Amino acid sequence: MDELDRKIILLMQQNARMPVKEIAQKINLTSPAVSSRIHRLEQEGVIGGYTVRLHRPDEANRVQALISVQTNAGAREKFLELAQADPDVTQCYRVTGTYNYTVKVSCAGIDELEHLLTRIQTMGTTNTQIILATHLDRPLTL
Repeated sequence: MDELDRKIILLMQQNARMPVKEIAQKINLTSPAVSSRIHRLEQEGVIGGYTVRLHRPDEANRVQALISVQTNAGAREKFLELAQADPDVTQCYRVTGTYNYTVKVSCAGIDELEHLLTRIQTMGTTNTQIILATHLDRPLTL
C-alpha cells in the first residue's frame, strides 16, 4: 500500500459514496487507475466492505452505557444469545480482566437500561458506566 492508496482510503472514509471520478480528480489519477486500486484493496481485504452508519432520530435522548459483565462458564452462551437478540446492545466485546465481556448499549431511557441490567444480572455480575458524552469516535485509519 502506498501513499495514493492511503489518500483513496481517507477520501472513502469521509464519503464511501464519493464517485471514483471525484476521487481521481482529488488525487490526480485517472478514474480507471482509481477503480483498479480500489478493487485491489478490496481483494487484499484492506477494504472490508461498505456500510451505512445510522443514527436514531431520538439518539440525543437515549441513554448510552458501557456494561462490564462477569459470567461463569455455564452462562456465557446464554449471555451471548441475549446480547445478540437485544436491539439495545450495539457492541459486545470479549475482554480480559475481572469481567468477561463489555457491552455498549443504547436504551430509550433509564427504565429500559434497568430492565436490561436486570436480565443480564441473572447470568452474572455487572458494573455499569453511563456515557455522558462522546468526545472522540474515530474510524480506523492506516
